[in-house]
Amino acid sequence: LKTQELSDNYTSFCSYPDLNLFTNVIQEFKTAGSSNTDTSKVAGSLETKYKRSEYGLTFTEKWNTDNTLGTEITVEDQIAKGLKLTFDTTFSPNTGKKSGKVKTAYKREFVNLGCDVDFDFAGPTIHGAAVVGYEGWLAGYQMTFDTAKSKMTQNNFAVGYKTGDFQLHTNVNDGAQFGGSIYQKVSPVLETAVNLAWTAGSNSTNFGIAAKYQLDKSASISAKVNNNSLVGVGYTQTLRPGVKLTLSALVDGKGINTGGHKLGLGLELEA
Repeated sequence: LKTQELSDNYTSFCSYPDLNLFTNVIQEFKTAGSSNTDTSKVAGSLETKYKRSEYGLTFTEKWNTDNTLGTEITVEDQIAKGLKLTFDTTFSPNTGKKSGKVKTAYKREFVNLGCDVDFDFAGPTIHGAAVVGYEGWLAGYQMTFDTAKSKMTQNNFAVGYKTGDFQLHTNVNDGAQFGGSIYQKVSPVLETAVNLAWTAGSNSTNFGIAAKYQLDKSASISAKVNNNSLVGVGYTQTLRPGVKLTLSALVDGKGINTGGHKLGLGLELEA
């Protein structure tokens, strides 16, 4: 849940199946599909992953219905403990468009660092991030620098505090967008979250609250509402190990009689 309950488990815009198959310890297959009832667009993807744990090597191949092919190679904990290197490429045969990324991540007990480089013909884009933590407190910084324009395009900062049943998070994006959220696990079966966001120079403020109630070990219900009078409800049921069903609805409280409401169905399969 956490504050993600404000957006998760409400598959109101589309229905989708999700299937994972773990044939053995070194191969993993994943398929996913979605159907958007508003646009009648159907999308799907296939992912094959091969792992060699003794070498810290993971090789991933991806394909989606936009006919985009992707290859990702990851090496972890080989050069240094906690260091992860990823080489990611995509290619679209229809358009001839290519892309490439080099990702680095370094994670230790109290620090998590990351640097990604997106390669483009105009010039690479550099993404950097750092998170440090101590005794429940967390602080993070994220930036994006466009070398083609010699300009910083993102400059974000966040501070948070986390305990076993309570989380507090605040963030400032580009010095203009401000946000805050609170998560509280009220009891073993009840979780709540509040989210607040506003933009400097604007009178608009976004506010939302959400809650999740665990009916039993296999079923839960959730609800959310925001200041735009959008009300969401969801029900999740684990039918059997590896099979999860989600039903959801999103209602526009300002236009009960005008339509535009959403219904969602989600099915996750894992074996």
